[in-house]
Amino acid sequence: MPNKPLNKILYAEDEMDIQMIAKIALEQIGGFTVRYCKSGQEVLSSAGEFLPDLFLLDVMMPGMDGPELLNKLRKNKLFQPIPAIFITAKIQPNEIEEYKKMGVLGVIAKPFDPMTLADQLKALWNKQYGK
Repeated sequence: MPNKPLNKILYAEDEMDIQMIAKIALEQIGGFTVRYCKSGQEVLSSAGEFLPDLFLLDVMMPGMDGPELLNKLRKNKLFQPIPAIFITAKIQPNEIEEYKKMGVLGVIAKPFDPMTLADQLKALWNKQYGK
């Protein structure tokens, strides 16, 4: 269980335009250090070197979707304690319940509001871990 403030985020997002909006939302507005990966495989390759405080995972990606990626991350002892949040356009109540059963801190709906995305992440983090 993390006992530090949220600072470093590894964000898996295959859409470059969403990455550009997220860069403003998370880095400029939120003040986070973020590494962006365009595929699940890229996340698996770079997570060990970057060691994020949080995985922010797009649910729908080609090749390896967010839930499959999270399952692979959880098989590595180094990544097991790192919390995750899903970000997705698939936000039906039954889908959100399935994601939460996977142990994520929460689910953020797309399209997200760039002005509040950082605050949403901080709120989910603080709800779980305190400030």
